[in-house]
Amino acid sequence: MPYLLKVKADFDAAHYLRDYDGDCANLHGHRWTVEASFEYAQLNELGFACDFKVLKDNLKSVLPDHRCINDIEPFDCRNPTAENIAQFLYMKVAGMSLPIRAITVWETPTACVTYIPSEQKPSVFYPQYIGFGT
Repeated sequence: MPYLLKVKADFDAAHYLRDYDGDCANLHGHRWTVEASFEYAQLNELGFACDFKVLKDNLKSVLPDHRCINDIEPFDCRNPTAENIAQFLYMKVAGMSLPIRAITVWETPTACVTYIPSEQKPSVFYPQYIGFGT
């Protein structure tokens, strides 16, 4: 695809890691940054692949701002690691029928993870998202 559009959004949220031997086992917060990448093959009649505002508004709508991530399903039983959060957010955005290619979650300004799914959608962790397209 010739166009890869990227948008970023921030959110503030707390979490803790279960069964983790370290400081992150305690409740703590982050200012998370999320970057979503979308693939488009062509431009519309105005010369846009997609309006950045549309992409950013959709991304912001799935972010758990000012929440304890552990209180949100599936993180009430699964550890809210940056990896699991990235996969979860990807699936939420994909469920909006947007052509998402990847999502990057920055836990700190110097540490991030990018989730890029294979052709087969992950359903082991989040079975409620089976059938959502990209």
